[in-house]
Amino acid sequence: MLVYSAIASLDGYTADAEGNFDWSAPDEEVHAFVNDLERGIGTYLYGRRMYEVMLYWETASLEGRSPAGRDFAGIWRAADKIVYSTTLQAASSARTRIEPRFDPEAVRALKQRGDVSIGGPGLAASAIRAGLVDEYQLFVTPVVVGGGTPAFPNGVHAGLVLAEERRFTSGVVYLRYRVRGALRATVVPPTRRRPGPRRAPAFSARSGDEFGLLRSGFLGRGGGRNRLRRSLGVAHDQHGQQGARWPAPRSIHA
Repeated sequence: MLVYSAIASLDGYTADAEGNFDWSAPDEEVHAFVNDLERGIGTYLYGRRMYEVMLYWETASLEGRSPAGRDFAGIWRAADKIVYSTTLQAASSARTRIEPRFDPEAVRALKQRGDVSIGGPGLAASAIRAGLVDEYQLFVTPVVVGGGTPAFPNGVHAGLVLAEERRFTSGVVYLRYRVRGALRATVVPPTRRRPGPRRAPAFSARSGDEFGLLRSGFLGRGGGRNRLRRSLGVAHDQHGQQGARWPAPRSIHA
């Protein structure tokens, strides 16, 4: 089974128009719940940018971490990872391999061997359009941001069945949907970005545990990635260039 998970605003965005996503950081209750969902994942699928952020968990010290943070680190390190990139020459984590392109047939075969999670709306868009996603796990945050990076690609229609729901004390609502019926795609004109300078994304002081959890749908957004990586103590390199956090789907090869 292939699962796409995302934390989104009530109006369906994973980051606002300025790339700000600090409103999506989960508290300990949500974090622990996500860990239980992640525990059964055998393989993570990443684009290069998200992978570079998630590398934090490969070597992060667990001293002083919350129980949910320590738990997540163990879950992430134990899983296999596939990174789609034309620029990475070698993996920097265990149980990881680099692939030059997203191959739907290879992913289809991988699903037969266990549960797979796909990270980030750009990469997820390719899987959704290929009809590969079997389940959607959406964490709806009690905030409206008015625009930004959508959690789902344009031009795709799929019938869904609500399989599970849960409310948290923070006001976050978890919704798990299974796909029903065949996917239908339509042609959607590209969205034009309004001219003018882009403002730097805003960040608040959050713990490493909170931001580190924001994986896949939880952590693949680009706009404030460099600041996020610095807040986690991850080196900023030439590949960590700033970009819109989860903008309308872009290249998955980074």
